[in-house]
Amino acid sequence: MSQVSLPESFHKDLPLTALAPMQDVTNLWFMRVIAHYGSPDYFFTEYFRVNETSRLNPGILSAITENDTGRPVFAQMIGESIPDLVRTAKELCGYNIAGVDLNMGCPAPRIYRKKAGGGLLLSPKKVDRILAELRQAVCDRPLTVKMRVGFENTDTFYEILDIINRHNIDLLSLHGRTVKDMYHGAVKYDLIAEAVKRVHCPVLANGNINSATTAISVLAHTGAAGVMVGRWAIGNPWLFNQIRQALRGEPLTPVPLVEVRNYIDRLWQTPTAPNVPERARLGNLKMFLNYIALSVDAEGHFLRLMRQTQTEVEMFKLCDRFLLTDMTKTLALAPAI
Repeated sequence: MSQVSLPESFHKDLPLTALAPMQDVTNLWFMRVIAHYGSPDYFFTEYFRVNETSRLNPGILSAITENDTGRPVFAQMIGESIPDLVRTAKELCGYNIAGVDLNMGCPAPRIYRKKAGGGLLLSPKKVDRILAELRQAVCDRPLTVKMRVGFENTDTFYEILDIINRHNIDLLSLHGRTVKDMYHGAVKYDLIAEAVKRVHCPVLANGNINSATTAISVLAHTGAAGVMVGRWAIGNPWLFNQIRQALRGEPLTPVPLVEVRNYIDRLWQTPTAPNVPERARLGNLKMFLNYIALSVDAEGHFLRLMRQTQTEVEMFKLCDRFLLTDMTKTLALAPAI
C-alpha cells in the first residue's frame, strides 16, 4: 500500500510548520487565536482518549467540525486497545480531517502507565500490530505518528522507525527527547537527523523550537521537512510568521509589547469566560502567562508578580505596568540554541 499524499502546504515553497497538539491548550478557540497571528500549515487536535467505552469527545471534535482557520486539522488519538483505536480511526474518517495521528510520545505518567502514549515505545511488537491495523482502517487519508526518541533510552528507536516504514506512515512528528526526559534537558536533534535519513516519510522536528532562528538551525541540522512548535507558540503566537520570514531571508518583524498586551486580553476573553469563576479564569490565564512572562521581562519580576495576583484587576494592572509603560519595547526573541 503506497503512502497517501499530505494536505498541500499553504506556503508551498517553504518547509512545513505545525502547531503541536497540547492537552487543554490546542482547542478550537486557541487554534483561532493562533490563526489571528499567523497560522501554521497544519493543526493537530488535543488527543481523543480511546478505550473500550470511549466516544469522540464533542469539545475536541469541534476543533475539526467548526474549524474556520482555513488550515488542515489532523485528529490525534491516544490509547493502546487495537479494536478501539481502529473503531475510533474509522469514526474520525467520517469528518473533515487531514489525517489520523497516533500519539506515541505523551510523557504523562498516568498515560504511559496504561501502556498508551509514550508507553507504546516500550513495546515495538505492539506498535507493529497497531500500525498494521490502523493502516488498513485509514486507507484513504494520511496516517501519521507523533513520538519521542525512546522511553528511558533510545534502545527501540531504530526498530520503531523501521516499523513506521513497514506500514507506510505518511508523516512522523518526532520530539527529540525521551518520555522520561519530559520537557527537560537537551533535545537530541542528531537523532531527528538520523530519523530523516531512515524513514520514507516527511519528518517534523519537534522539541524546544523557541524562535525563528532556532527553527532555521534545526532544519539545517536535521534535514527535516518542517518544524512542529508547542509551548513556545503559546508565548509567541507570532512565531509561525517569524519562521516564514526567516526562511525567506527577511528581517523579523518586531512585536511591540502593546501587541502582547492585546494578546493577553484575547487569552482572557475565552468563549466560556462568562460562566467561569474569576479564580479559575485567572488560573487559566496564568498557565498561558508562564510561557509569555520571561520574553517580556528576562529578570523574572513579571513572572513572579503575575503568579501572586489574586484578582483580575491586580493582574491587568500588573500587565499594564510591564507592557504599556514603554511603548518602544518589543517582545524579546529567544536566542538560537
